[in-house]
Amino acid sequence: MSRPKKQEAPEGPQEASQGELSEALSVSEAVALVKGQVDKLPELVVIGEVTGFRGPNARSGHCYFQIKDASAAMDVTVWRWVYQKLGFELRDGLKVQMSGTFEVYDRRGSLSFHATGIKVAGEGLLRQQVAELARKLEREGLMDATRKRAIPRFCERVCVVTSLSGSVIDDVKRTLARRNPLVRLQAAGCTVQGEGAASSIIAALRIAAAVHPDAILLVRGGGSFEDLMTFNDERLARAVAACPVPVITGIGHEPDTCICDMVADRRCSTPTAAAESVAPAIDEVESLMNERQQRLNQAMSALLASYEAQAETLRSSAVRSISFIIARHRQELGSLAAHRCLHDPMLIVRDRRASLELTAERLHGAMPRMIAAQRQATDSVTHRLRTVGEGLLRPYCQGVAHAASTLDALSPLRVLARGYAIVRDEAGHIVSSSRQLLVNEELDMRFGNGSARARVVRVEQGQGPSNSKTSVGASEG
Repeated sequence: MSRPKKQEAPEGPQEASQGELSEALSVSEAVALVKGQVDKLPELVVIGEVTGFRGPNARSGHCYFQIKDASAAMDVTVWRWVYQKLGFELRDGLKVQMSGTFEVYDRRGSLSFHATGIKVAGEGLLRQQVAELARKLEREGLMDATRKRAIPRFCERVCVVTSLSGSVIDDVKRTLARRNPLVRLQAAGCTVQGEGAASSIIAALRIAAAVHPDAILLVRGGGSFEDLMTFNDERLARAVAACPVPVITGIGHEPDTCICDMVADRRCSTPTAAAESVAPAIDEVESLMNERQQRLNQAMSALLASYEAQAETLRSSAVRSISFIIARHRQELGSLAAHRCLHDPMLIVRDRRASLELTAERLHGAMPRMIAAQRQATDSVTHRLRTVGEGLLRPYCQGVAHAASTLDALSPLRVLARGYAIVRDEAGHIVSSSRQLLVNEELDMRFGNGSARARVVRVEQGQGPSNSKTSVGASEG
């Protein structure tokens, strides 16, 4: 597909002709045209400064940023598998050299440089890797001052971890012998440069910690940055931080600083300075001991004087307290001695007897009045209870009397009193008709006053109550 020629814009709003519409491209076609041209570009190598870095993405792991120079910038995409192989972290301001190709993203029509290889430019890769490792260990807290252990001011036993074939071990021995010959020195030999040096130093640290010294000196002489790279090894740095004995480093010269210096419990500029830090000069020790002895004598004298003053104060307080207690007891004894009971013991009995007689007399006089008042109160309450009780029972008494009269009027005994009788057969059933009777059957008859036992002699059947007739022979019960 050929790129259409650019048309000049019309002066005013006019409708496009049929020919112009046939030459116009869709968005997809335009993007595809550009993408085809970009794909023809060869792999490029670009140098610039990282800016607007975003990544790695939490889900995809890809990184997105721009790379710029003084007058231009372009978008860059670094896929996850490319970023994981870098060996260092990208950040804003880092100058890098990238190899890759330009690609066009179809959906947005955006142009992006896809990096397939990245190198650090402007500063050495080794220094960049060391800086990245230092930042990593710092984030983990291995360089925090709160984590570092205290080193004794006067070390009695020191173990040196260094190469036994160099001059460093001799410098350390001379320094300790000169400053303080009382310090006992042990050495754990290792390789401090070249392949396998980090593992050798880690093993020597383990051996040195096993003898339980007061401190370990990890030292070596000066050299180039590459020579000191052993002490920038991550495994060695972690071994120094995890060592159970405080570690003091003296690596290289004054300006040299490595990661082991950062994680150690104390960093000294040179091996000699490291040895001096654990072995104060003997004359300084003697001077310090004399000074402390003098300060101790002064402190003891001041303490004794203070205790003496406190003892005098306590003595004076005790004398005053005892005098006060004796005076109080003397006053109490004098008051007791002046009491009448001590002169006449029977006085207490006579006083109590007189008080008792007076109480009995008052009681005898008060009893009749109390009984009279109680009787009057009881009579009043009894009268009130009787009045209230009668008032409460009156309606119930009237109701009971009315019910009794009604019951008496309805009582069958009242009917029997007028000459009637109640007849029951042998089974106890009331006989209300002659048809219920049999000849020679015994009957019980109840009158208004008494009862009788009768036998049926004859049974006559009638049409009604006036015609029925029963002949019985009765015997009074």
